[in-house]
Amino acid sequence: MLLFLRSLKFEFSKMNTELKLSGLAKYARFVLAYNIVVIIWGVFLRASKSGDGCGQHWLTCHGEVIPSAPELKTVIEFSHRITSMLDGFVVIGLLVWAFLSWKAEKIERNRLVLKMAIGSFVFVVVEGLLGAGLVLTGNTAETLTAARPFWMAGHLITTLVLLSFLTLTAWFAGGGKPFDFKARTKILFLLSLAVIGILCVGLSGSVAALSSMIFPSETLTEGITKDFSAASHTLLRLRVSHPILSIAVGVYLVFLAGWLKGKARENFRVSRWANVLTILVLIQFAWGALTLLTLAPIVMQIVHLVLADAVWIAFVLLAASVLAEESFFNKTGFAAKAQTSLGKAR
Repeated sequence: MLLFLRSLKFEFSKMNTELKLSGLAKYARFVLAYNIVVIIWGVFLRASKSGDGCGQHWLTCHGEVIPSAPELKTVIEFSHRITSMLDGFVVIGLLVWAFLSWKAEKIERNRLVLKMAIGSFVFVVVEGLLGAGLVLTGNTAETLTAARPFWMAGHLITTLVLLSFLTLTAWFAGGGKPFDFKARTKILFLLSLAVIGILCVGLSGSVAALSSMIFPSETLTEGITKDFSAASHTLLRLRVSHPILSIAVGVYLVFLAGWLKGKARENFRVSRWANVLTILVLIQFAWGALTLLTLAPIVMQIVHLVLADAVWIAFVLLAASVLAEESFFNKTGFAAKAQTSLGKAR
């Protein structure tokens, strides 16, 4: 995690040497960091079974604007609502700032920042609506309905998309190169496969977290027995898919990062984010195993999710670096390099 933060700081400081860091760029990074904090508190909310702290009330808490004589879980739930509400205003500020920058100077970079900020705003609204839906339908704490896994899946996907838009807002605002999706089919296919894989790991992880919370086990042996018992709930039997998918997708990401690094040896950003992604995946492997062996206490769950978000952000920055490298989507670029290599060989 420390390596990830240092790489993120170095990446943005490197952009700053190429393009003077603007107030908007700094603010975009703050918004990204703040959203990670909100996500962490949301994980603590779920893991501590405090999601029903305000009952099935929204926007009020137990019918009150400010809860009186609240329980601990009410404090946790209400504080999460406050941080989420503030997040909405923070993202609105980002959108307004991006619009004013584009209005003042209608260049390509400002247009891309505005587009990413609009995407961030849309998905922070969707995220809030999903949170409200979970509360109003009673899909919180230890309540299990047929719809809850789908609510959680929607919540997870929305969170990842939101982080993508926020990351790219900071990328473009900080001077990151524009890119499109005219890359070679092979590159796009491999990146798309990675996106699908990460989403599948995330979805299986949300199922595993939900099943472990609702059907806790006293020992690791008991948990494994439940996973393979025909009498167990479907969620429990699906839980085993998470470590399997995690290992498969993690190995794929490591090999993909290595391959992309080899294809762009002269591109520092591609190489750096490929290294960061590889190291984060390996750390996540170790932490995931430790989380499983310790029966997933709250602290372990929080770090596990923070690492997952870091892996996703690192992948987004790697993909952006790859797509911004002209040789990756310009076939003549590959051909030219090949001819140059042959010429040197002769």
